[in-house]
Amino acid sequence: MENKRLLSIDIFRGLTVILMTIVNNPGDWGHIYAPLEHAEWHGYTLTDLVFPSFLFIVGISTVLSKPSEDQLWKIFKRALRIFLLGLSLSFFSKIHAGDFTLVVRLLAMALATVAFLGDYSLRRQFWVAVGAFVLMIGLCFSGLTDFEHVRIPGVLQRIAVVYLLVGLLHFYASLRVQMGVFTASLVGYWALMNFVDVPGIGAANLEVNKNLAAWLDNYLLEGHLWATSKTWDPEGILSTLPALATGLAGLFAGRYLQGSPKAAVLFAAGVISLAAGTVWGWYFPINKALWTSSYVLVAAGWDLLLLAVLQATIRSDTYWKPVLIFGMNPMLVFFFSGIIPRVLGMIKIGEDGLTSWIYSQGIEPLFADKINASLAGALIYVVIWAGILAFFDSRKRYFKV
Repeated sequence: MENKRLLSIDIFRGLTVILMTIVNNPGDWGHIYAPLEHAEWHGYTLTDLVFPSFLFIVGISTVLSKPSEDQLWKIFKRALRIFLLGLSLSFFSKIHAGDFTLVVRLLAMALATVAFLGDYSLRRQFWVAVGAFVLMIGLCFSGLTDFEHVRIPGVLQRIAVVYLLVGLLHFYASLRVQMGVFTASLVGYWALMNFVDVPGIGAANLEVNKNLAAWLDNYLLEGHLWATSKTWDPEGILSTLPALATGLAGLFAGRYLQGSPKAAVLFAAGVISLAAGTVWGWYFPINKALWTSSYVLVAAGWDLLLLAVLQATIRSDTYWKPVLIFGMNPMLVFFFSGIIPRVLGMIKIGEDGLTSWIYSQGIEPLFADKINASLAGALIYVVIWAGILAFFDSRKRYFKV
């Protein structure tokens, strides 16, 4: 039973990482199938379910991790290292050194890899992470031109914060407290977004750039937000509150999986969560960028349904190895799939970066439909990663924070 449970979770994680890789690396950003794009604002697509699935898995993994005497150190160390990996991605394009920019950026990322993915003593990992955090945040607010617009929020950063809070609640709070926090975060966020006036704007609203979450992001982190919006962030401060509920939903699922889980129970819970989120969405729209409370329930519902299917159908890893290798080394994929495109983009062939040149010359001409060509580019990238991960798996090398 234990092996089956862990196998289904690793496959769940692997499927999520693969979908993330496809979504984040199309051959052509101008030609993408609709399910592989984010919803423009309200509503959701398949792509909008990727990020909450990671947080859901964080909750499950927290339950299944074995407690130790150094548990508090481990929680803070891991949260810091995840946060810093995300922040390192934000720093990458901000590092400039003239003709040696690419070399210096690669050296910086190599240092980050050793510091935040390296395997050395727990206490040393913690203090290295603390020092790096102070240094990098200090650079963000140092007034230095290169770093005055480094994005501080981000996907890995949110995962880190949610993991920290979920970990503390799991190991140091009762189930009643956990359920109270879950409910309060959903209801509290709904109340804040719908009833609190937005300073300088007016009445509470859910409009782009005019809502309370956007105001708080810009007030506290002006200049350090998502480059596309500049004045708000989809992984901003206030929306981390309901994101915590997503992690706690995974925590509750993990608690159930510790016993003798039944796929039917998981499926029923998924249907109830999906239905509740859909109904709530009529009054508090489902919105990934705002991480609305209805979105939390809908995303958790789909995660529970997928987990139920895996629990009911998975008997061995015979046919799942290509997926499992993604699920067993997720942080390696997450970090370096952010670095590799940036590096290849800096290697120019004419006016194009190397990735764009390979796509335009070697992949796009093979397809009459540009959307299919774009999808093929993403799938080829997944295959390349599969080869990399198979290499590490053959040597039993798994990178953990």
